Amino acid sequence: MAAGQLFSRTTQALFYNYKQLPIQRMLDFDFLCGRERPSVAGIINPGSEGFQKLFFGQEEIAIPVHADIEAACAAHPTADVFINFASFRSAAASSMTALKQPTTRVVAIIAEGVPESDTKQLIAYARANNKVVIGPATVGGIQAGSFKIGDTAGTIDNIIQCKLYRPGSVGFVSKSGGMSNELYNTIARVTDGIYEGIAIGGDVFPGSTLSDHVLRFNNIPQVKMVVVLGELGGRDEYSLVEALKQGKVIKPVVAWVSGTCARLFKSEVQFGHAGAKSGSDMESAQAKNQALKEAGAVVPTSYEDFEAAIKQTFDKLVGEGKIAPIKEFTPPPIPEDLNIAIKSGKVRSPTHIISTISDDRGEEPCYAGVPMSTIIENGYGVGDVISLLWFKRSLPRYCTQFIEMCVMLCADHGPCVSGAHNSIVTARAGKDLVSCLVSGLLTIGPRFGGAIDDAARYFKDAYDRNLTPYEFVESMKKKGIRVPGIGHRIKNRDNKDKRVELLQKFARTHFPSVKYMEYAVEVENYTLTKANNLVLNVDGAIGSLFLDLLAGSGMFTKQEVDEIVWIGYLNGLFVLARSIGLIGHTFDQKRLKQPLYRHPWEDVLYTK
Repeated sequence: MAAGQLFSRTTQALFYNYKQLPIQRMLDFDFLCGRERPSVAGIINPGSEGFQKLFFGQEEIAIPVHADIEAACAAHPTADVFINFASFRSAAASSMTALKQPTTRVVAIIAEGVPESDTKQLIAYARANNKVVIGPATVGGIQAGSFKIGDTAGTIDNIIQCKLYRPGSVGFVSKSGGMSNELYNTIARVTDGIYEGIAIGGDVFPGSTLSDHVLRFNNIPQVKMVVVLGELGGRDEYSLVEALKQGKVIKPVVAWVSGTCARLFKSEVQFGHAGAKSGSDMESAQAKNQALKEAGAVVPTSYEDFEAAIKQTFDKLVGEGKIAPIKEFTPPPIPEDLNIAIKSGKVRSPTHIISTISDDRGEEPCYAGVPMSTIIENGYGVGDVISLLWFKRSLPRYCTQFIEMCVMLCADHGPCVSGAHNSIVTARAGKDLVSCLVSGLLTIGPRFGGAIDDAARYFKDAYDRNLTPYEFVESMKKKGIRVPGIGHRIKNRDNKDKRVELLQKFARTHFPSVKYMEYAVEVENYTLTKANNLVLNVDGAIGSLFLDLLAGSGMFTKQEVDEIVWIGYLNGLFVLARSIGLIGHTFDQKRLKQPLYRHPWEDVLYTK
């Protein structure tokens, strides 16, 4: 391990298993220290994606949430610290996954009770790959004025009292997280504060040892002295004894091993941590304290004298001119949360909506970051605007032309289809435009214009699984599912839909690849052997070709393509297009002043 400083003011972390309070405490610490950007780059919440709203000072920010570790590391390559709040059951597996990511440098495991065999594997892998594990059973660590892990150092009030918002001159390492908070306070009272503090964790096999961190502190110029708090049980402290004897640590070390009271008990006693029990005389607190003292560490006679020993060592360094006075400053106040602010009169209010596609706060509105003036000046069309607002990127011109073709070709299909019929009837009832439009739109579904997404899903799944048209169609038949995008009430083999032909011609001319469309055509050739009207309809054509657009443009990942189809983007094209026709039918009926519609009784079969 050795090397030097673990964290800095630019360090960013990925937080595994969303916990609101420790993340907010990290962000509050960032603000207190005057960091320019938050230390939490992303949150990993298995199975969930999106954004989580939190505060960075007075400003509310949206932190990305990822479903798995690999995706988070790929999205945030500069986040090299992994803070694992998983339970002891899954902490080892998730930590190993994180360690195997090339971007991960430090892993902090908060859970206690992680199986020792799993911890040993983590330690071996980390050491072999020059990575650092803090924990298990740790509260984490802190770089004063720069970065902290989770709940380290507790509340903001405690952090301010311990002067952790700016760096001091003391390197501190302990097994206990709770005692770390106590020592931060003690050190702040008698010195200029800590520079870095680490709680290695109380399990029998910590990922990194006391001596690992002391040797690191020895390499950090800003650290002038080291304070160590050990505990009875195990032999970790003896590695520090050897380092002191061999002269590997040249800075003053003030140390105390707690648990001297264990000898007062007649039988072996477990003190909180899994590793805090003495199995032999060498593992007793007295033996360790004596060994550290003989190796050259400053060891007080009792814990009560620990503070005085720290002060004496620090004052000596100041007297020798090795520590210069630190200029104090008042850190910025942290806004209080609502439940507290109600009483004090200071309030910060969360937003209720997250928007990533447009922004109207500047001099002019922006679509996906593109100013309105740029859209007009560059001659963008409706397809370009759809690409910005729906896909959050500027697609190539052939893509936006295809989108515009879909809108034009699907705008209307006559007054007899269900959507137009509903809008016409509603218009003749004297209803307003929106009511007429909605009445027509509500008919869109799997039987009318809403099969584009399903067509894309099934064609993609079949093609990606290398199913032949025969295997695909027959498997759908066995499931009792009609193939979406195949079949028409009017069109047939000898009278194919002209809209489908126009879309296919455009795609073959401009698309880099039309593999999904060609597969849909092969499916059509097979279904036509069964019935003359089982042709590829406009839903199937748009669905398959949009897959080719997304896959062939090179601007979408496989995950993004799946998400677009799942959310319903493709049906959105039909909804958008057909709205034009439905509005037209509404205006047409109102312009013609058509009376209330009553369906003719001779067109109804009355039966018992």
